[in-house]
Amino acid sequence: MAVERVNSERVNTEELRRRLVARRDELRARESRANDGLRQQADAASGDYGDVSTQSEQNGLLTALSRAADAELKQVEDALQRLGNGRYTSCAVCGEDIEPQRLAAVPYTDRCIHCAERDPEG
Repeated sequence: MAVERVNSERVNTEELRRRLVARRDELRARESRANDGLRQQADAASGDYGDVSTQSEQNGLLTALSRAADAELKQVEDALQRLGNGRYTSCAVCGEDIEPQRLAAVPYTDRCIHCAERDPEG
């Protein structure tokens, strides 16, 4: 079992890796389904105003879902890369340890709670 010490607490990095890989797979599938839906919408386009309006609304929703999945997927993949190169538990801003509770709650985070509170968009 791979374990890192953070502030004298143990972080089970193998368990977090499993969670990140599972989330990555889920996000890839979600993004694929949204993109498939967009392609189906384009193929089924009709000229009726009501249908066009409904299709436009559905396209907006599918696009938003795809973008959200893609953004989170990038964070998850970055976290897996940090795990691989030994920087997983270090804050990308200040270099201090990321709190184990924070990693457990948001396994793809790259910021400690203090840096995240200062710049939530970071």
